This record gives sequence, C-alpha cells and structure tokens, in this order.
Amino acid sequence: MNLRRPRRTLVLGGARSGKSRYAEQLLARARRVEYVACGLPADDGDPEWAARVALHRDRRPGSWRTVETVDLVRVLGEPGPPVLVDCLSTWLARVMDDCDVWTGAEGADERLARAVDDVVAAWVGTRRRVVAVSNEVGSGVVPATASGRRYRDELGILNARVAAASQRVWLLTAGLPQRLR
Repeated sequence: MNLRRPRRTLVLGGARSGKSRYAEQLLARARRVEYVACGLPADDGDPEWAARVALHRDRRPGSWRTVETVDLVRVLGEPGPPVLVDCLSTWLARVMDDCDVWTGAEGADERLARAVDDVVAAWVGTRRRVVAVSNEVGSGVVPATASGRRYRDELGILNARVAAASQRVWLLTAGLPQRLR
C-alpha cells in the first residue's frame, strides 16, 4: 500500500458541490500553500462575483499566498510549496477568450489546443504537490448555444486529460466526496 501523498490531485464537482472547500482540506496541513485563482479578479462592477471571491479568500489561512493568474505553466514549473489551482473551469474560460475562440479568429483553435497541451504537460511534469479544482459539466443540461456547447466540450476534454494524469481524482456531489481514482 502506498502511503505517500499523491503529487497530482483533481477535484471535480458541480456548482456549489463543495469542491473548493474539499480541495482546501486536502492541503490544510501544509503550512504554506500557493493558491492560484484563475478567475477574473473581483471588482465593483459585479458585486455577486466579488462576494464569491471574498468567501473563498476568507476561508483560506493567512499563511497561504494567493496568485491571480492564468499562467499555470509558469506556476507549475516553478519550485515552491504545494499549489491549489481554483479552478480549471475559469482558467479555460479565460484562455478561450485570450485565444479569440469566440471571434472565430484565424488560428484560435490551434492556440487553444496548444494552451491546453502546455498546461497538461506542466501538470504531468510538475515537481510540486498540486490540487486542481474543476467543474464537472458532463452531467448537466445541454447548453442552448453553440458557444456553451463548445465550452462544455472543451472543459470535458481538459478534465479527462488532467484526470488521466492524476494520481487521485475526487468527485463531489452535494458536498460528499467520492474517490474515483
């Protein structure tokens, strides 16, 4: 039986399933953690988003350092304390925007594929202990728009690739963790 902690863990779940809180618990014993927030920074223009960000910040220990970035390749390639990536869903949304996927710009699909390939390679190659959170979207309603379906499909592919390269995969449903791997 392997008693070592897994180096790469993926925590999946639906909206408000408890996935972020569970991921934080997986790293609770670490004195220092680098918390990578991939969502847009909170601002006065969206009070609901600002409240969500504040809720996450307030839960974290003061010794944890927050980094707001989508440059996961850099973070995963650097030496340092354990990393909590929250979350791959917001990372993908921002990267799809940055790659101009929604405008149909020339080369957008190739830029997105390269960005995903690079993150998966960084995930596989990291020497740090890392826990990533992502939304499980495959069990939900089929989005009504082409862009919604595209995002859902891309996230499903990203989740599958990261899961395949993880030692542990958890699925949270209604706050209950279930170990998949």
